Amino acid sequence: MSGLSWDELFRLERPRVTFSEALEGRGDLLLVPVGAAEDHPALAPVESQEIWAAGVSYFRSRDARMAESVTAGGGSFYDRVYEAQRPELFYKGSSRTVAGPNTEVHIRKDSKWNVPEPELTLAINRQGQVFGFTIGNDMSSRDIEGENPLYLPQAKVYDGSAALGPGVLLADSLPMDTDIGLCIERAGGEVFSGHTAINNIKRSFASLVEFLFRENSFPAGCYLMTGTGIVPPNDFTLLSGDSIHITIPPIGTLSNTVA
Repeated sequence: MSGLSWDELFRLERPRVTFSEALEGRGDLLLVPVGAAEDHPALAPVESQEIWAAGVSYFRSRDARMAESVTAGGGSFYDRVYEAQRPELFYKGSSRTVAGPNTEVHIRKDSKWNVPEPELTLAINRQGQVFGFTIGNDMSSRDIEGENPLYLPQAKVYDGSAALGPGVLLADSLPMDTDIGLCIERAGGEVFSGHTAINNIKRSFASLVEFLFRENSFPAGCYLMTGTGIVPPNDFTLLSGDSIHITIPPIGTLSNTVA
């Protein structure tokens, strides 16, 4: 991205107005980190922004979280979160822990059940306004979280536990039938794929942002991953060398390799 740093962009009150000439009536513009190119390792589109995530926002996610935590007594409280007014929101990381396009994400060495979580991610300025969208990968250690929900920070936040990119699409909204696709490849072949659409998200983006900004301030803005509706089967786990490809057509594809 030229002209502005990511911090400067997220501090703007109306980012789309600033880039109005570049938009040229197209209605959207994809801002990518400087140096980003096809098949070229690039930085994530993040500087001082905190990265947060919403959980149990899809019905499929609710079922998966209930199943993984049933032995720890979690057979009902994920269902209660799904139905509650207050969402589950948790801190996911910072520029230190997030990977960019065509770089490596990590799986924990003390975990045996690891999955990617493909998520539409909101770009929110410091005033609490959604001004754009990117693709997020919320890497998760399902066995650690399933052992005890209090272990969620360890299952979710560690070096290489997230990815963002390939850029930020400046847009006020996306069509509710926008597709989210996930493909995982191993040794050159596809081992899992799935699709969902953002109209399967139970909560509105406005509600998620309102709860996130309650008693919280973000001087450099923030990102909010909105949850996943694509969950691999329980006998699947990521392995070192796997390739993860998450596609949201208006934004592009975020590709990463598992370290």
